[in-house]
Formats: sequence, C-alpha cells, structure tokens
Amino acid sequence: METEYVRSRFIKHFDGSTGTVYTAPGRINLIGEHTDYNGGFVFPGAIDKGMVAEIKPNGTKKVRAYSIDMKDYVEFGFNEEDAPRTSWARYIFGVCREIIKRGGKPEGFNTAFAGDVPLGAGMSSSAALESTYAFALNDMFHLGIDKFELAKIGQATEHNYCGVKCGIMDQFASLFGKKGNLIRLDCRSLEYEYFPFDPQGYRLVLLDTVVKHELASSAYNKRRESCERVARKLNIEFLRDATPEQLESIKNEIGEEDYTRAEYVIGEKQRVLDVCDALVKGDYETVGRKMYETHHGMSKLYEVSCAELDFLNDTAKECGVTGSRVMGGGFGGCTINLVKDELYAPFILKAKEDYKAKFGRLPKVYDVVISDGARKLSD
Repeated sequence: METEYVRSRFIKHFDGSTGTVYTAPGRINLIGEHTDYNGGFVFPGAIDKGMVAEIKPNGTKKVRAYSIDMKDYVEFGFNEEDAPRTSWARYIFGVCREIIKRGGKPEGFNTAFAGDVPLGAGMSSSAALESTYAFALNDMFHLGIDKFELAKIGQATEHNYCGVKCGIMDQFASLFGKKGNLIRLDCRSLEYEYFPFDPQGYRLVLLDTVVKHELASSAYNKRRESCERVARKLNIEFLRDATPEQLESIKNEIGEEDYTRAEYVIGEKQRVLDVCDALVKGDYETVGRKMYETHHGMSKLYEVSCAELDFLNDTAKECGVTGSRVMGGGFGGCTINLVKDELYAPFILKAKEDYKAKFGRLPKVYDVVISDGARKLSD
C-alpha cells in the first residue's frame, strides 16, 4: 500500500494538512492450526500486505475517521455510548476504548486509512487495522504501553466490540513481525522465538478458494469441545500436554470422534517443533513434508477441510510443490504453498485451469513475503 496514496486522501479530506503515517501487516501461519486454544504452538509471520493510516491530533475529544477503501466517513467520541454502528469504525473505536481502560489517554485525531490485505482470505485484515491504531496511538500520544499489551488491546477489541472470540496470534504477529523470520509463539506461556525464514529458490504463495462454508463457527466450537473433553479425561489443562501414548491409553473410554480430533492436535504440536528444527538447518523439504501432513490431519482427522481446499492440495502434490496445506480455521479460505521457483508458473496455471473446470470459478493468487511488523512510516 502506497504511503503517498493514503497521504493524498488524507490531505483531501482534512483541509490540506498532513499527519504521521503508520502501518501494520496481515499475517500467514506456516504451521500450527487449531493449536492455540489447546495451549500449543503457532508459527506465524507478518506479510508484505497490511493497513496504512495517516493520523493527526485535532485538538478535540473526537475521532474523525475516513476509510479510503469504503469511501466512508465516521465521527465518534471516546465514551462507551459513542460506539459507532459502522463495522470498520468499531475496530478503531475499540482500540481507543481498550487503551482508555488501561489508563491511557488518547486525544482526538483525524485519520484516513487504506489496506491491501485481501478481505476474507485468512490473512487477518482486522488484526492489521487494530495493530496499526494501537501502535500509532501509543507512539503518537507517548502512552508507554508495551507491545504485548498492544496485542492484547487488539484481541480485546475483537472480543468486546466486534463479537469475535479470537486468540492472540493475529495481533501478536502483526506487532512482533520481523522481516525474514517466522515466530514460534507458545500460546500458553506467550514465550516466543524468531526462526529464520529465507527460502532461497522457493516462493510462498496463497491460493484462495473464494469460498467460505457456513459450517465454520459451529464446527469450530464442536472441535474445541472435543479437545476439552479429552483434556479433562486425561486430567490435564491443555491437550498440548498429552502424549500419543496417553491418548492411546484412553482410546476405549472416549468416542472415536474425540479420539481423532485429539490425535490431530497432538500430532500438530510436534509438527510445529519439527518445522522449527528444519528451518534452523535450512531444510525446506522437511518443512514442506510437514505441511502436507498437517493438511492430511486437518482434512481426515480434524475434518475442517472442504472439497475445494482438498482439490488445491492434491493439485499442488501433482505439480511437485514442496509443501501445501489449508491455512486457518478451514471450510474455505486459502491453501498456503511452498513452491520451487521453477515450478511456480506451471503450478499456478494448472491450479487455475483445473479449479475453474471443476468449480466454475478461478482461485485468487496471493504471493507473500515475510516482512516487518507495526511501525511508523513517516512524519
């Protein structure tokens, strides 16, 4: 997203003045799916697509916000009863409210923003928006809030103002992202570690099925309940603490469905750790193999894939793609693919042609590069 473009819109809507420009990115997750609520590990990275916002204090107690992409203007105050009805504005309002709840005192400001994170593709455009404003307001008004708390502010905005009970991974990746590195985050302790990700000779590309099946939210809750039942049966807080042997020992005491759900989660915890070890050695073939294993587990054990995702995964395998899997909660969205440079063009061509022949529409293609997290772009 071009800074100059956002600035030109800001100048147009706010009397020719300029402010300070901030950005925060969307994210991918290389491996570690449905592990966050089981206290396990995730392995995200910030990407080169995000939100860009220009912000300038306006000397009032009001926020005057313009969404460039929506061509929509909203004004609101800082009190709970001032909550805007417009959904995009609630993200900015929620960040302001969560800062105030923590004792911060943001002042009124004018802002215009735009983004190039594809909506609905599982790259967390909402977390990019929250992180942009949390980072910006903290910097601009010298609030002294640390980055972990900024991530929690974004998460609390989702919970309290946008109706989404998300984990912390998306906001964390958007704020802590580091170019050329993925981040292993322990979702129980919130300890994290950077791992180099600079796959020379490979490209990372997302293929978007352009579908989202209705099952998603109810199925998510059912999967979560399965995991919690097995954890209780094993007398542990989180399924991440279970071993395959422990699960095997109670196989006859739990239903087959609960067993297969737990089998996937326990296996996925180990796959994340295996991928970390492989990256340290620069072994991208092992990384790719683990991605395929995750897709198999999500499709056959956790059962959160769908015909479109499985089709794209099979196509990747046919084309000799190093690694491919469903990314995100499932039932639609994207596959994430690790592709050798020389296979990239034939793979994309075949995936598009075959997918259109089968499903009557083209998948969307997003190339991504692992990039830096939230930051100031210019004064």
